[in-house]
Amino acid sequence: MKDIAPEILQKRWLHSHEEDTDSQMVFRPASFAFPRSRGRAGFELKPDQSFIDIGIAPADGSQETTGKWKLDGDRLLLFKASQTKPTRTLQIISVAPDRLVVKK
Repeated sequence: MKDIAPEILQKRWLHSHEEDTDSQMVFRPASFAFPRSRGRAGFELKPDQSFIDIGIAPADGSQETTGKWKLDGDRLLLFKASQTKPTRTLQIISVAPDRLVVKK
């Protein structure tokens, strides 16, 4: 997938693990009507290229850290604060306003 408009990515995405396949991970906007879960990991991409990494805290809440993000073709590069190399790279398979699919 090429020529992804960065604006479509600029929102809070949560992992919709119920929709995953053996080779793909699915993320939905935070406003999606998810089934009940013991917590959901995800990330928020902001227009200023900052991002919030959302992890699952030990007590089933969320645990957030910050960093920067960059789009490189069909790859979403996530950098934790003060890192110069990406700490996570997500290969985008498809993206729509209500669904983001990345390679596992």
